[in-house]
Amino acid sequence: MSYSGGQDELQSRPTGGVAPPRIPRAALEGVRTRRVFAVFLDLLIVSALSALLFVGLLFLSFGMTAVLLPPIFPLVAFFYNGLTVSSWRMATPGMRFMDLEMRTMEGRSTPFINAAVHAVLFYVTTLVPPLLLVTFFTTDKRCLHDILADVIVLRRSEPTLIRSFGPPETAESIGREEAR
Repeated sequence: MSYSGGQDELQSRPTGGVAPPRIPRAALEGVRTRRVFAVFLDLLIVSALSALLFVGLLFLSFGMTAVLLPPIFPLVAFFYNGLTVSSWRMATPGMRFMDLEMRTMEGRSTPFINAAVHAVLFYVTTLVPPLLLVTFFTTDKRCLHDILADVIVLRRSEPTLIRSFGPPETAESIGREEAR
């Protein structure tokens, strides 16, 4: 990302002939700190869901599936992140609590596969903690797993921020907003 001519927005470098998105600086304020707290909240939720599912399946199978159940946490995390981030709220419960949302770099809502792959990439990058330091070298505060999944995490508090980052507007939609 590079600063766009002294304005209060960030502009990414063009890729493949596509116009780069303009991200208002206010949409990135406090994102790193909020993400850390959101991750801890989501880990608590995923752990609780995994434990409930583990105990429930263990009880229902009379202990016969005890050997098959240990990989339940990664499966729950995969679907938890994929389903919640790809929903109309565009965030996990932890992200919503911390006033964050995830979008693609084009400004659209994140598809299930991108959201689920993002979760897998996150858990892989936590195995090598220095990879999480990439966020300090990117101006749009994206981590390596965000870059690889082609997503960005933004503040969601002001609707004007979201509108200005969204897909390009047409002249017709701009005319309707001015008429209001």
